[in-house]
Amino acid sequence: MTNNRADVLAANEAFYRAFKQRDIQAMSWVWFQGEGSICVHPGGKAIAGWENIRNSWERIFGNTNDLEIEVEVVAVEVTEAVAYVVVVENIMQIVGGRRFYAQSVATNIFRNMAQKWVLVHHHGSPRQQRKP
Repeated sequence: MTNNRADVLAANEAFYRAFKQRDIQAMSWVWFQGEGSICVHPGGKAIAGWENIRNSWERIFGNTNDLEIEVEVVAVEVTEAVAYVVVVENIMQIVGGRRFYAQSVATNIFRNMAQKWVLVHHHGSPRQQRKP
């Protein structure tokens, strides 16, 4: 029997590795390929269906010169069929020669399908910075 929590965290790490490396093939491997997938990029609208989600990642990857992501896992909940991972994302992105820093809180929902955890929902929200 596999350790579901470890497997879910490995799937979550694979998602962020694909994101960090701007690797659409690796991203495709992580996501559920059906119409039931949903992705909400920070500040964006809900994108439904893998083809639309894939197109959104291709645009992000194509417009980004460099990307660094540090992820802090806040919570993990795993059942036999569904799991979620809540994280804080610290992102540094270079677009058009300009460097941007952002912090988001994201929820990643995975579904256990055919002995594999696949991402069915990613929702990132910008984190408000507190003023000193």
